[in-house]
Amino acid sequence: MPKMKTKSSAKKRFKVTATGKIKSAQAGKRHGMIKRTTKFIRDARGTMVLSDPDTKIVKTYMPYAR
Repeated sequence: MPKMKTKSSAKKRFKVTATGKIKSAQAGKRHGMIKRTTKFIRDARGTMVLSDPDTKIVKTYMPYAR
């Protein structure tokens, strides 16, 4: 059986933690910061862990992620 391919878009956007959770960048921070509240900008800093339904979808894109 041939190897399964990983989606290139997923490997660029997501990382898998040691416990199997999926980390991603916070959405909504590319442009338009002038209209965002200071609280939003502060809370959206860094990375976030995806919810369980989203994690299930992303893991299908990365078959060899642990």
